[in-house]
Amino acid sequence: MTSEQHTVATSLRVGGEDDDLEKRLDEELTAFNTAAADGAVTEALSVRVTDETGDLVGGLTAWTWGTLCSVDMLWVREDRRHSGWGGRLMRAAETEAARRGCTDMIVSTYSFQAPAFYPRLGFRERARIRGVPGGHEDIHFHKRLSPPKDETAGGHPA
Repeated sequence: MTSEQHTVATSLRVGGEDDDLEKRLDEELTAFNTAAADGAVTEALSVRVTDETGDLVGGLTAWTWGTLCSVDMLWVREDRRHSGWGGRLMRAAETEAARRGCTDMIVSTYSFQAPAFYPRLGFRERARIRGVPGGHEDIHFHKRLSPPKDETAGGHPA
């Protein structure tokens, strides 16, 4: 028999949101990446700020994997922007990432979002993709994290 006689029918489908596909890809890539990184496990990380009424002021979502922390989303409510919450959210994430053993943190932003914010926090620009989206730029930042302070050696908790 030739290989053509053993062909299995396949299909290709393009669509929108696909929760089942996303779940399966996450499982498959997590297994592959965990094996490639000597068992390092990906863990979600989030930081949330609420006001006195319980409404969301801002938040951050990220993940850690081995020695890397990657920030996915950072947002602060418009009436609370420029009041230090973005920096507090990032510092809290950095502290937790370092506690988990991370030595590096990455984040990206668009040129119309917050490209001047991250360098003020010690991040260095590592890449810039021009023209996306729609004539803007996608800017990627990196920061080396300090190890967590050891409370037994005279350090103070963050």
